[in-house]
Amino acid sequence: MKFTKMHGCGNDYVYVDCTKQPLEDPEGVARFVSDRHFGIGSDGLILINSSKVADFEMAMYNADGSRGEMCGNGIRCVAKFVYDKGLTDKTTITVETLAGIKTLELNVEKGQVKTVRVNMGTPTLKCTEIPVTFPKDEMINQPMEVDGKIYPVTCVSMGNPHCVTFMEEDVRKLDLEKIGPSFENHETFPKRVNTEFANILDRKHIRMRVWERGSGETLACGTGACATAVAAVLNGLTDDTVDLELLGGHLAITYDRIQNLVFMTGPATIVFDGEITLPRDLDGDEDADVKIYKS
Repeated sequence: MKFTKMHGCGNDYVYVDCTKQPLEDPEGVARFVSDRHFGIGSDGLILINSSKVADFEMAMYNADGSRGEMCGNGIRCVAKFVYDKGLTDKTTITVETLAGIKTLELNVEKGQVKTVRVNMGTPTLKCTEIPVTFPKDEMINQPMEVDGKIYPVTCVSMGNPHCVTFMEEDVRKLDLEKIGPSFENHETFPKRVNTEFANILDRKHIRMRVWERGSGETLACGTGACATAVAAVLNGLTDDTVDLELLGGHLAITYDRIQNLVFMTGPATIVFDGEITLPRDLDGDEDADVKIYKS
């Protein structure tokens, strides 16, 4: 299996071109390659497929093998992959995801994609559609008890469910390994949830950490950044365009309230290309044969 390791603001995935040949058992492959000690090491696996309704399809799998609806950092890397590797010469492309078709604008410099602007679509606030178990239609700045502590939360879907909590406490000091799973598996979220812990720095800047459903803490989350920006605007905390500071870098997010659309701009980076012969038993102890080619 030929692959490319890529990241968007440190949110890293293993990418495989499946436009000509499908990959068997993607759930098992995702678990195997994501392991940072025994595999390639990543936040998950992303397959680039052909599509009948868009230029390409993105199939995203978390590190635990579960299928994810959407990945903002991942889809930017898909754009760089298909352009830099000659699968397309278009600088505006569409990508099919489980969260709908996304339109991406590629910023190309010297024949390579440097940044990508993604129309992330319309944020969903209706509790039944996120989904969130809550007696009101929307859950905006509502108290929720987690491990005996009350947090103000705003819930947003960007094609996948997010719970955003704005804090006075410096998010850099949080023990996310302890509290993250409690949010992810809280009874309020029937399909689990991605959680963003955020500090408002000023009207144009937010600092954020994220605990991703199925992957744990990651260095960045594109949909999470979008959800956080939307939540900040809805709560009157920031302007419509904000800079999101994540552990792995910065993303520019605009919530166009007139069109009710969210736009995300950020980098995409190739780490290296490689080839791996996967073991027949992905959950066994058989060795894999890996060749790494410097990017």
